Amino acid sequence: MRENSFRRIIQNFIMNMESIQNTLTPESSFALTEPCVFLRIGMIRADFFETPRAYAMENGQPYILYNTGDVDETNEFTMEKDTKVGTKVIYHVFGLIDEEPWTDEEMERLDVLIKMLFVFNGRSRLMIANYKLTFYDQDMQVFNLKYFFKTIAELIAKNEITQYTAMYINLKRFSAVNLQLGKKIGNVVMRGFVKHIDMLTGDDGFVARIGGDNFAVLCKQELTDTILEALSGTAVTFDEKTGDRILVSACAGVYVIDGRLPVRSPDDVMDGIGISIAAAKARTKHDFAFFSEEMLERNKQQLMVSSMFPNALENEEFLVYYQPKVSTETYRIVGAEALCRWNHEGKLIPPAEFIPVLERGIDICKLDFYMLDHVCRDIRRWLDEGKNVVKVSVNFSRRHLSDMDLLEHIVEIIDRNNVPHDFIEIELTETTTDVEFKDLRRVLSGLRDTGISTSVDDFGVGYSSLTLIKDLPWDVMKIDRSLLPQEGDSDKKKSVMLKYVVGMAAEIGLQCVAEGVETIEQEELLKDYSCSIIQGFYFDKPLPVTEYETRLDNYSYKK
Repeated sequence: MRENSFRRIIQNFIMNMESIQNTLTPESSFALTEPCVFLRIGMIRADFFETPRAYAMENGQPYILYNTGDVDETNEFTMEKDTKVGTKVIYHVFGLIDEEPWTDEEMERLDVLIKMLFVFNGRSRLMIANYKLTFYDQDMQVFNLKYFFKTIAELIAKNEITQYTAMYINLKRFSAVNLQLGKKIGNVVMRGFVKHIDMLTGDDGFVARIGGDNFAVLCKQELTDTILEALSGTAVTFDEKTGDRILVSACAGVYVIDGRLPVRSPDDVMDGIGISIAAAKARTKHDFAFFSEEMLERNKQQLMVSSMFPNALENEEFLVYYQPKVSTETYRIVGAEALCRWNHEGKLIPPAEFIPVLERGIDICKLDFYMLDHVCRDIRRWLDEGKNVVKVSVNFSRRHLSDMDLLEHIVEIIDRNNVPHDFIEIELTETTTDVEFKDLRRVLSGLRDTGISTSVDDFGVGYSSLTLIKDLPWDVMKIDRSLLPQEGDSDKKKSVMLKYVVGMAAEIGLQCVAEGVETIEQEELLKDYSCSIIQGFYFDKPLPVTEYETRLDNYSYKK
């Protein structure tokens, strides 16, 4: 009779366990109650050992699967099982207080029960492991992007997505942290920072790793400001013994999903935070950018520019405009800067609408080579026509610096057009990373060796200007307009800085060009400071090639 009862109990146990998703949680106590009462069990504990070392050190992960609180630890049944993936589990079954030891028949039934429990537990652990591999980033101990997409889809389906804020965060200057502390400690710092943000997201939110030092955040909208405050700067302890800390911050693209824009899929959310993080990175004063309808329209416009660019380049829609560089001694043209304008279907598109878009990828490099080629064509024609040709500077993006063959590409274009090298100047903007600095030095040295001049553009905007001037072989320094005193300026700092920047350039043998000059006061001040070349609207705006050609022969700006 008891044998039939035990079979029925085991059948019920199997049915109940089949309905439990994770049999390693207290939820399994429900399924275990009937067989445990029948077999006079007070507690079942399973110790899982992930590695042989953990087993040898008796360092297992315990799971209490059933517990009455009325446990006789002197009456114990144990079973040790090996899994197919190399892990080990030991089941500890304890009897009830004031009960007789188990009989041989009960011991056989315990054996059956624990073997079945092992099967169900093994399946749960396999499911958990698979879940972690699918949705978890092991290094940072947070979820991954797949889980982010899954959760967004579930919230959309439940019409709850409008209660949330999504963010795309990028840790600022983290390569410098790795350089300072080493990659291993750097990972500790990143993990500490990310886990802190993850804690702030509350029960309904989480952090998911996108890759590298990029993460996605999902949180209830009322927690948005709290998380942004933490992203502005949080001290992370990386050495518990010494208490050494480092300040970590991040820039963020923020999408408060308030329903004003339709969200039909996780891609809509990802597009929103992707667009806004790009805007945040482009800013100089603010690290956060909030997604908006205007930002979406701007992104559509940028996508349109990118799609139109290949045909526009092939059809030669990009025009070279020349802005003269004028001597403050002779008031004649002594050089020019080549600037790009886009003539699309008879309408001129200003550079601000397409240059930043092209600078996101390698399209800007294609445009730079195109501009150099067309400048060389013009110079060759002017030489053939006997005009008074002057040196022309052509802007090159920092994106070129990773091109190991950049020097060869530049020289090939110039030589193909049969232009003497001393008629070309390559303008490069300041750089802020060690890798770019090394590439920049390699390119500048190569250009100097071939007789091609180089100029550092926008001097005074970057943070590492003096180091760049001291350590790199430039020929020309172009002073940014931000150093020029403006009308109504009461602060004398600009004038002092301008005076000594011009003097420094002269002392170290650099030619000095001031750009953005718009007033007679600025022109006179620069002349007083011995800045011999000026570029700006005060003399001329950027000119179409035909208008510029009229300036090349015996034209004077002397009023």
